[in-house]
Amino acid sequence: MTLVEEAKNLTWILKEKWLWVIIFSLIAILIIPLFVVWFILAYLSPELRLVALILVIILWGVVAGYKDWIKEKEKERRKTSKNT
Repeated sequence: MTLVEEAKNLTWILKEKWLWVIIFSLIAILIIPLFVVWFILAYLSPELRLVALILVIILWGVVAGYKDWIKEKEKERRKTSKNT
């Protein structure tokens, strides 16, 4: 493959909309929690800071439990579809 063909392939990849959607989504996943924690630690009073951090921990547990529940339901659905 020549250098020109490789450049054309790279250009095609960089023009893909979904590539940039994925890149910006990953950046947002990394940056937004940083700003939330920074806001909690820098701008809230000590009482509100405690409440906010406890709320974040509780919500984190709820989301993790929901994720596990969804995975288990999918596993059961695959198991029942294999048996039929």
